[in-house]
Amino acid sequence: MLNITNLTYRIQGRVLLEEAGLVLPDGVKAGFVGKNGTGKTTLFHLIQGHIAADSGSIEVNKKARIGAVAQEAPAGEETVLEVVLAADKERTALLKEAETATDPHRIGDIHMRLADIDAHTAEARASSILKGLGFEHDRQNAPTRELSGGWRMRVALAAVLFSQPDLLLLDEPTNYLDLEGTLWLEKYLATYPYTVFLISHDRDLLNKAVNAIVHLEHRKLTFYKGNYDTFESTRRMQMELNNKTREKTLEQIAHLQKFVDRFKAKATKAKQAQARVKMIEKLKPPEAMFDEHAAPFQFQQPKTELPTPMITLDKVSTGYGDKVILRNVTQRIDPDARIALIGVNGNGKSTFAKLLAGDIPVIDGALRINKKLEIAHFAQHQMDKLKPEQTPLEHVAELMPLDNETKRRSRLAQMGLTTSRMDTKAKNLSGGERARLLMGLITFSGPSMMILDEPTNHLDIDSRDALVYALNDYQGAVLIISHDRHLIEATCDTLWIAENGTIRELDEDLDSYQRNITSNKDKGGSGAAANGDRKQSRQEAAARRAELAPLKKKISDAENKMNRLRTEIDKIEAQLADPKVYNGPADKLIALGKDKARFAGDLEALEESWLELSAELEEAERV
Repeated sequence: MLNITNLTYRIQGRVLLEEAGLVLPDGVKAGFVGKNGTGKTTLFHLIQGHIAADSGSIEVNKKARIGAVAQEAPAGEETVLEVVLAADKERTALLKEAETATDPHRIGDIHMRLADIDAHTAEARASSILKGLGFEHDRQNAPTRELSGGWRMRVALAAVLFSQPDLLLLDEPTNYLDLEGTLWLEKYLATYPYTVFLISHDRDLLNKAVNAIVHLEHRKLTFYKGNYDTFESTRRMQMELNNKTREKTLEQIAHLQKFVDRFKAKATKAKQAQARVKMIEKLKPPEAMFDEHAAPFQFQQPKTELPTPMITLDKVSTGYGDKVILRNVTQRIDPDARIALIGVNGNGKSTFAKLLAGDIPVIDGALRINKKLEIAHFAQHQMDKLKPEQTPLEHVAELMPLDNETKRRSRLAQMGLTTSRMDTKAKNLSGGERARLLMGLITFSGPSMMILDEPTNHLDIDSRDALVYALNDYQGAVLIISHDRHLIEATCDTLWIAENGTIRELDEDLDSYQRNITSNKDKGGSGAAANGDRKQSRQEAAARRAELAPLKKKISDAENKMNRLRTEIDKIEAQLADPKVYNGPADKLIALGKDKARFAGDLEALEESWLELSAELEEAERV
């Protein structure tokens, strides 16, 4: 299906891939793993032809269709279902032609082809995919412009899954999904009939949805058969064998070198010494193999011991303004609690986290929180609290005004930031580095409780493992909202679920919950939302749309401006591509270059603003 030969690619002088090779067999489902920033997404762009390699070749079967999630999620008047159906371009073209065709033979061919591709089941298949990704029937028929950025990315994912390309490229598809959506996607990919190439840091997904692993390390690609656990054990055995061979070779070289050093000056032994020199030259020990472990997390331990319980909720209701999201919540949290809060997005998980963190008020009932309790709340939207123009060192300096730079850097090292990144502006840090910095800042003073809302979205597998270790060392209470089952199972002993407008403890374990979820979706269960009062749901949806309208307008305005800037940049690039412009006045060429740079700068600023607004809207949609 995919054949990569001697591929080399550089970006800004940095080599990401160097004479890399890979053969991806037809029908394989391969997970693509490697450290953040090593070039996994770049390889996907190379495969799709978005960028050109410096050397080498990428070959895909000539008749194969390549599919990937669109970078720009749909946001128009088309309904969610219409957008997904339109992804099958052949079906769409045939249906359009069928409306105007007059030749009886052609009409017959069209309908025969429509039957061959199961066009009559298309709507049901598209609806099933959307349901698996969290879209109930009412939402499937809503215009995409009403969705937040995260939900629109789900539409884009549904569209590429529905189109069933021969080579499916997926880049961290679970980042926009809740646990239920992740479980559905895992099962869907495991039975996908064609080839899958999947970038993911979700260990469970890589264990259950793929049958091969491609590892990017040291600018090379290595193919392993089996799931992620098999890859780990196989690679470890390879490392041990390689390093033992290296040790034996080095010992042999040292032994030969001793003879050379001892007898090279003696005429009677000169020939023997020379022979051993040649033997040494032929002995080339393999390079040492070692794990590139992620930097550890280290959280400050609670500075205060609190009595049990430290939080109690008695028939609590909460929400936003007059809009009640959660009702009749009766729970308690002890100082040693390890709770995972699960449930479909939109059922109030983030709302509950905000309630405990003090970001939203109690509408009814009694919430009792120990006065000495300090809570550290991590959520994706809180990344905005980082000051983009300040370095991590400057962030920490504000919290350590009386300490010297050495102590400040030591604290940053505990957060897992390298020396060079300590002096890098926050806006230029990777997502994982920003997450590390934020976690370090919010736990700076030793809180007695941590609330983590999707903390692993920007972390690679090793960093996720480091987070697990740190949480297990942390002695305070922990409440985690996550789609990462490995994180939940490794750190939590209690499951709470947000559903039907409340929070309750789940009696079953995560495996049982998973079986029930997948079983219900296989049977086409309608879910709690679909069984509710339709009229009330429509009224609530209308109120919600009105509440979010100003934010959506800002996003729409930003998108329109970005499109205009892209158009201007395209016009300038077209002029710069004309050889005649280089024979004309120099000032015109300079002006074009300046205009392009100015438009590119404006576009970058707008894109950052769009991402922030989209994240804000997504957070609002999740409550």
